[in-house]
This record gives sequence, C-alpha cells and structure tokens, in this order.
Amino acid sequence: MHHPDARPFGFWTATALVVGGMIGTGIFMMPVSLAPFGWTSILAWIVSIAGVCAIALALAALVLAMPGETGAIAITGRVFGVLPGVLIGWSYWISCWTANASIAVGATSYLAAFFPVLARSAPAGGGMAVLLIWLLTLLNLAGACSAGRFQLLTTILKIVPLALVMVIGLWVMGTGAAAPLPVPPPAGLLAGLGGAVALTLFPLVGFESAAIVAERVRDPARNVVRATIAGTLATGLIYILVCGAMVLLLPPVALGTSSAPFQLFIETYWTRGVGLMIAAFAAISAIGALNCWTLLQGEVPLGMARAGLLPAWFGRVSPRDVPVRVLLLSSAASSILVLSTASRSLAGVFTFSALLTACAVLWLYVAVCLAAILRGVAPVAGLVGLAFSLFAFWGSGIEAAGWSVVLTLTAVPVYLLRPRTASAGRPGETVESVTSAP
Repeated sequence: MHHPDARPFGFWTATALVVGGMIGTGIFMMPVSLAPFGWTSILAWIVSIAGVCAIALALAALVLAMPGETGAIAITGRVFGVLPGVLIGWSYWISCWTANASIAVGATSYLAAFFPVLARSAPAGGGMAVLLIWLLTLLNLAGACSAGRFQLLTTILKIVPLALVMVIGLWVMGTGAAAPLPVPPPAGLLAGLGGAVALTLFPLVGFESAAIVAERVRDPARNVVRATIAGTLATGLIYILVCGAMVLLLPPVALGTSSAPFQLFIETYWTRGVGLMIAAFAAISAIGALNCWTLLQGEVPLGMARAGLLPAWFGRVSPRDVPVRVLLLSSAASSILVLSTASRSLAGVFTFSALLTACAVLWLYVAVCLAAILRGVAPVAGLVGLAFSLFAFWGSGIEAAGWSVVLTLTAVPVYLLRPRTASAGRPGETVESVTSAP
C-alpha cells in the first residue's frame, strides 16, 4: 500500500529538486577545469545547455504523452521492452550513487577550508565523505517529505554564493576594474570545444530529477514539465554568468591551480573573510545536491520495480513508503567507491567519479531521445538531444565510457533472476509495492 503523502512534491519543490540536483559541487569546481579554455568554455556552456534543453523537452513530451507511467525509467521500459529498460534504469541508478561519491568528496574539499586535515590525510578525507553519505541517507530514511523540505532549504541557501559572484562579476566588468580575456579568432574559439562540452555536461546532470520521481509529484503531467524546463533554463543562465565571470576575470594559471575557485574569486575582488563564508555556502550546496541524489538513488530502483522492470525485492518499502533496502545498498556502493579510491587526492576521486557519472547517465538521455523520436512526440528535440548525447559521450573519453558499459552490464544477472510473472512481460505496468520492515 502507498503512504497518504505518496505525492508530496508540488511545482516549487519539484523545481527545487531540479535546481538542487544540478547545482552541486560541479559548478563550484568546474571553473578550475575550464580555466584553459577561456572563451571556448562560454561556447561550450551554450552548446551543452541547448543540448540538455532539447533532452528536457523530449522528456517532458514523453511525460505528457504517457502520464500513467511512474517516471522516465518506466517510460523507456515501455517503449523499448523489459531488458533495455532494465539496462537503462540500472545505468541511471549507477550514475546516482557514483554522483553521490563525487558530491560527497567535493563537499569534503570545501570543508577542508576549515579543517585542513581533510585535505592532508586521505583516510580523514575519505572518512568524512563516507560520513556525509550516511548522514544524508538517514535523512532520506525519514521519508520523501522530509528530504523535500531539506532540499528546498538548501536550494535557497546555495543561491547566495552564485548570486554574489554574478554581482561582483558584473560590477568588475561594468566599472572596468579588470579586463576580461580577449576573444580569440573563430578557429581558436572552436579548438578544444569537444573536451569543454564534455566537462560542462556533468554540472548539468540532474535536470531530469523531477521526471525521475514523477510518481512523487502532484499533477505530474503539468508540474514535471514546468519544473524541468524552468529549472533547466534558470540553472543554465546562472552557470554561464558565474563560470564566465571566473574564467574570464581571473588569471588562467591562478584559477587552474586553485582548489576553491569561488573562494579565490571573492578574495581577489573582496576580502578573505567573505571568501571563507563562500566556502561554507559551497559546502552547503554540495550537501543539498547530495540529498537530492540520495533521494534519487532510492526512487530509481523503486520506480523500476513498480513498473515491473526489477524483482519485487527492489520494490519493498517501509511503513513510511521509503525503499530502505535500496537506499542502504546504494549508499554502501557509494562508500565503497570513495574508499576504494582513497589513495588518490580528493580532486582525483572527484574527477573519476564525475566522468563515470556523466557517461552512465548518458545512456538514459540517448534512450529518452530515441523514445521521443519513435513515439513522434518531439522528433526535432529528440534528434538534437541525441546528437548532443553522442557528442558528449565521445568527448568523455574511452576510460569512463568503458566503465559505464561494464557496470551497466551487471544488470543482466538481475534481469535473469527476475520472476517470470504475467506483469514481467509488460514493462510499464505498475507493480504493487510490498510493505515490510527494513
């Protein structure tokens, strides 16, 4: 049976989920990676935002056309069949817990501004990241409603450092206090665009958050579409202004070697005290994103089980309608990823996890675009989104792409163990969840 608050998310909470899922550690660390690209990074943001908006439109059209499905995973299962649906959903679930690993490590990096031992000691840094993972897991075990309220609060707080950078950037350029980097000729502007696009994809991952948990959103045919488009466009504009200010107004060498680019920017144009305050807000931002992806890592397998794409074990919930078993399994996987790479620096762990996350989630994006094309609900958006997804996949590199394939194929044994029931042959059919104690 379902809890009375089975659909606790309205438009604003759903939009906060989209924005919160996108604005995490990615944007706060991305200026360092984009420093060598200069103006090319601005073009890369535009390309990535356009591609993501095309995918968002295709996804929104599918939600409108198939309102009876429990979310994006169930939609792809309905269109392509059981096994492809399992593989796509499993890959997205992988992207959720790998994202949590990278976000937790990023939050730890910001906390290191106040507790330097976290950066000096790999065991201390890894231990703190794992602790954050489990603290947010405990919050989500209390129920989706509590997680949603926390998400709304952290989304409001994380806007502060972004707004501050935008205001300072506009003031600096308006007063002429510093000159931006010169615009290169067209050939130079296009050089390295593929790599820059691949980098800008990771901070945009999460725009599909509302569609993934459509089963939790009131009036999903209306609110999921509005929240997805509004959240994607608003966040994309923020990214261009914020990242552009730092990449164009800070010396490339200083920015490229910084471990806290937001703090560096504020200290350059204001004071160290305010810079430290921004580091605190950056940590809050990361923790808010960690909450969002912790929610998703439980909801994805739950939605798949209710759609008949996974065995009933994944669909068992507590009396609070929380998928306790799946949450614990997902957080354990995130913790193992962090601890297994603890010998690297915090930045190294973040980079590896971020690339793996981007590649794993691209399988869902490709499937969504193909589904929109095949169903004829948004063919133009589907074609644009598909082209972008394939280009981003190519730009991510062979190592991350290869690992995403290997991890996705681990879903095959789960598929083979799936009970042969009447509903098993009809992906997309809702399966009644089984309430049990954890």
